[in-house]
Amino acid sequence: MKLPMIKNLFFLLAALPLFAVQPPESTYWQQKVDYTMEVDMNVDDYTYTGVQELKYTNNSPDTLRQVFYHLYFNAFQPGSEMDVRSRTIADPDERVGARIADLKENEIGYLKVKSLKQNGTAIEHETVGTVLEVALDKPILPGETVTFDMEFEGQVPVQIRRSGRNNEEGVALSMTQWYPKLAEYDFEGWHAHPYIGREFQGVWGDFDVKITIDKDYTIGGTGYLQNPDEIGHGYTEKDVKVKGKTLTWHFFAPMVHDFAWGADPDYIHDTLQVENGPMLHFFYKDNDEIKENWKKLQPKAAEMMQFFNRNIGPYPWDQYSIIQGGDGGMEYAMCTLITGERPFGSLAGVTAHEMAHAWFQHLLATNESKHEWMDEGFTSFISSLCMNQVMDRNEANPFESSYRGYVSLANSGMEQPMTTQADRYQFNRAYGISAYSKGSVFLSQLGYIIGQDKLMETIRRYYDEFKFKHPTPNDFKRVAEKVSGMQLDWYLTDWTKTTARIDYAIQQVEDTEEGTQVVMERIGLMPMPIDVMVFFNDGSKAYYYAPLRMQRGEKANPFEGIDRTVLKDWPWAFPTYEFEIDRPLSDIQAIVIDPSGLMADVNRENNIWQAAGE
Repeated sequence: MKLPMIKNLFFLLAALPLFAVQPPESTYWQQKVDYTMEVDMNVDDYTYTGVQELKYTNNSPDTLRQVFYHLYFNAFQPGSEMDVRSRTIADPDERVGARIADLKENEIGYLKVKSLKQNGTAIEHETVGTVLEVALDKPILPGETVTFDMEFEGQVPVQIRRSGRNNEEGVALSMTQWYPKLAEYDFEGWHAHPYIGREFQGVWGDFDVKITIDKDYTIGGTGYLQNPDEIGHGYTEKDVKVKGKTLTWHFFAPMVHDFAWGADPDYIHDTLQVENGPMLHFFYKDNDEIKENWKKLQPKAAEMMQFFNRNIGPYPWDQYSIIQGGDGGMEYAMCTLITGERPFGSLAGVTAHEMAHAWFQHLLATNESKHEWMDEGFTSFISSLCMNQVMDRNEANPFESSYRGYVSLANSGMEQPMTTQADRYQFNRAYGISAYSKGSVFLSQLGYIIGQDKLMETIRRYYDEFKFKHPTPNDFKRVAEKVSGMQLDWYLTDWTKTTARIDYAIQQVEDTEEGTQVVMERIGLMPMPIDVMVFFNDGSKAYYYAPLRMQRGEKANPFEGIDRTVLKDWPWAFPTYEFEIDRPLSDIQAIVIDPSGLMADVNRENNIWQAAGE
């Protein structure tokens, strides 16, 4: 039997203003670091030298006696942790595989610190893989600002993962994770994790960066160009005449936690002003096979930016750049690097996903190595909604693929809790589905629990309270509780800290003197409130709602035009639950648990009871 369609629940409250909020608790603190860097890039051998001045402010209540830097390029060397992990994990990333082990000396990546001073005094430091361990000359007291001066040199690796030179599409330089980057220190302590394959975290601050490079190269990336009249390259209409072989590009990026750039001698540089939004910059190869798609992308990218502005919060910078480069798609401050030789749908999809990361990571900067699902999952959720609207897909459930991915993992025996550190999943597949699919379902299923309007209100309030901060899972949960009026600790705990599964079933349907008795069964360990839709032979419907006792609240009726009966709460410890339908069994065509499909039930076959012969 084909059941009647239920109205699409994913209405977007794009016209509503941001929710008025109270500021987070005053006990919150975060560190600050301002970067000033000058870099000389040699495009003949892909080596570079740099000087870096950091002004680091210790806003913590702690006295710091050491600091750590990330030296990400050191991962691209035979015998590195990234190399060994890729060669020993059961399902390696195909982009990496055993490629690092085969790199020659002139193909590897490296970052070497030549000197380091604290307030003018040389200090001891040791490079250990992708981390620089630094012993301070003097402790950094709470509230104190110190200056670190460094000289460094690097070599850009052959393009393997995210960063590198001469990628498969011929982009010369994808400069990401390319500089010595101060590690994050927060209420949990130092986060000086090695670069093995996953995500990144950084300290908020301002970046003032000068890059000297061959004059024929065009650069796009983080920050505002400070000297367009000296540069040209699509940043100004003037015909710039350059003396010598190099140009120095000067960028400034306020209040970001990363700095990335791409460079190529054959970049086309287009711009498009978003109405009431930033200037969009597009950098892509002068390749006839991709030009049409990159031109078509530009108005769609403007629509995406407007969508995210409405449904999350205003993008605060005046510029965003979409740059051909890298080995797939990866988000960075004020920009993304994506591969560009794609069908248009794929190009639009990866752009939507990476642009959404401008909010879920580069404005709401979670610790990606510990809470990668808040980064990738939230981004997957909002970009799915965006693509559904911007690309006119009109799907009833735009998250269907995320649900399929999660259920396949939950039933595979390979699932690990979402609290697993990102690099320490046993399988890459388990990481990917947990971070992207299960993380996305965390939000869409939260909408099932508290209501879609409350979910979108929660997202906007979360942005308003925690932009330019480092929010944790509990921070998001508390915002959702304030918006919904419900208790949600059970949801955060069971969904992210366990691998408990949701499995509810219709156990029994029987005639009674009063009408029809329905017995439902909780088979899985994870609790949920339950929606039940009853379809009658005359074409009418009735909606029954069994709130979960521990959520201490009820959502509004999500089914417009269908009467709802709110049943007594279902205590989680009770494996079965009974309720009465005030019509005889002979009137009933079907009974369905969760007709919206928004509850991630791992076995939906037992969610449906159908009359005999249907």
